Amino acid sequence: MSIWTRDQIIDKVRAGESMAGFDLSGADLSYTSLKGANLSGANLREAHLQNSNLEGANLQGADLSSAFLFGCNLYGARLDEAVCIETNMQDSNLSKVSARKAVMTHIALLGSTLDEGDFSECRMERARLKRASLRGASFVSANLENAHLVRADLTNAVFRKTNLTGAVLTNATLDGADFKDAVGV
Repeated sequence: MSIWTRDQIIDKVRAGESMAGFDLSGADLSYTSLKGANLSGANLREAHLQNSNLEGANLQGADLSSAFLFGCNLYGARLDEAVCIETNMQDSNLSKVSARKAVMTHIALLGSTLDEGDFSECRMERARLKRASLRGASFVSANLENAHLVRADLTNAVFRKTNLTGAVLTNATLDGADFKDAVGV
């Protein structure tokens, strides 16, 4: 559990201080602006960030497992090599996010926007992407085994060399999607 109070964390971010590597597990940062914050390598396990603004934040290598980020703005954030196991990012904006090599097993992204994001080499087994928008996103060499993509918009998304074994694509929009060398399609 984080030793930092909500106000202390917000004050540090507003002052432009780095929170890289900090233990912020279980912190309640809901409805706050953490725009551009450096949270790389931070422990955010079970943190509450509902409706927070994390636009452009650096979350590279952060642990967001079991965190609650419902309705968050993560536009342009860096999530490379982040761990997001069983994280709830439902109805969130992940447009233009970089999440290369992230571990997002059983993540909830229902109704979220991942347009033009880079999820290359990402582990997204059992990801829940129902009604999500993945327009122009890259999933090159990603693992989406048993992912749920029902009614998702995959227009112009790139799934080259992606593992889609057992993935459910019922009523998904596939216009212009690239599945070259993908497995399980």
